[in-house]
Amino acid sequence: MLRNLTRMPADMSSDSRRQLLNAVTDLFLLDEEPSDLAKAHYGEIAVHSLSHLESTDRKDYADQIAAVPSLPREVAVTLASDSDSDVARLVLKLSPVLSDTDLAAIAVSQSQAHLVAIAERARLSEGLTDILVQRGDRDVLQTVSANQGAAFSEGGFDKLLQRSSGDAIITGALARRSDLSPQRAQRVLQIVRQLNDGSAAQTADGASLAQQARQQRLEVKLLLADLTASVRELDDVVTMLAEDDRAYHLAQVLAQAGAISTEQALRVLMQRDVSGIAVICRSLSIGEEAFRALLELRGRRLYFSSQDLDDALRDYKRLDAATADRTLRFLKLKTKLN
Repeated sequence: MLRNLTRMPADMSSDSRRQLLNAVTDLFLLDEEPSDLAKAHYGEIAVHSLSHLESTDRKDYADQIAAVPSLPREVAVTLASDSDSDVARLVLKLSPVLSDTDLAAIAVSQSQAHLVAIAERARLSEGLTDILVQRGDRDVLQTVSANQGAAFSEGGFDKLLQRSSGDAIITGALARRSDLSPQRAQRVLQIVRQLNDGSAAQTADGASLAQQARQQRLEVKLLLADLTASVRELDDVVTMLAEDDRAYHLAQVLAQAGAISTEQALRVLMQRDVSGIAVICRSLSIGEEAFRALLELRGRRLYFSSQDLDDALRDYKRLDAATADRTLRFLKLKTKLN
């Protein structure tokens, strides 16, 4: 069927193409694991149709499929590269299909609105933040500096500090980051103290922000020590950090408890597919209330609906602990072999 639909007549109206694309998309989404051939045919239909649709129709379609993991790459790239940033926004922000190479190509060629959408992604590599910091305007810099899932190279962080001079929003966001090393925190504080010619109010505000960041880093160290000593329950710590929206610190806790790296824990925590974090939490015997708090953190960050959260919690209740243990052991072995 899909193969035949790729031979669409050239004189189809825009409305007919929209209706056809919607119908084919509904069929495509019924299959959670489409074959490569089905994806190829669907991709051809979608890309061909998009070039004939009005921007409002392209946006409606993009919003519908932005987070679909089985979406053909050429469709995701076409939408993410759309000159209309309203069309591209959700795909740039949510699509798991786009690679760093795809995003980098868009980041160096498209508008500032496109860059803001990229800066909102749950996770950003150092290479991508380098581009955002180099090309981005104030909106981009403010967004990426507040993104706890964004990693910064030394050069990128230096450039961000340089370009943030005079912007209290950017320096304040950097001061509150949970992943700041002591060296970076000190440099941020120096910038904060220089704002508004070093006024006492700004200096006090900057010191307060830096102190808050230091306190949070100390707090998570104490929490990790308490967990090791069995002074605190893992569920209580997970709930507290999730409710405070401290994703990085939560990843640190899960990493220690699960004997994996913080990077691995943060990756599964912030990816749209819930199965990875569910496996880790079930293996650690994390209860349903604590997992619900974790899901709500993910919902705030990744824009899941309440129904999505309910479905994820229901599936978590059904997840067998022995299966989760075996899966986690396999993932650890695979990581060591790689």
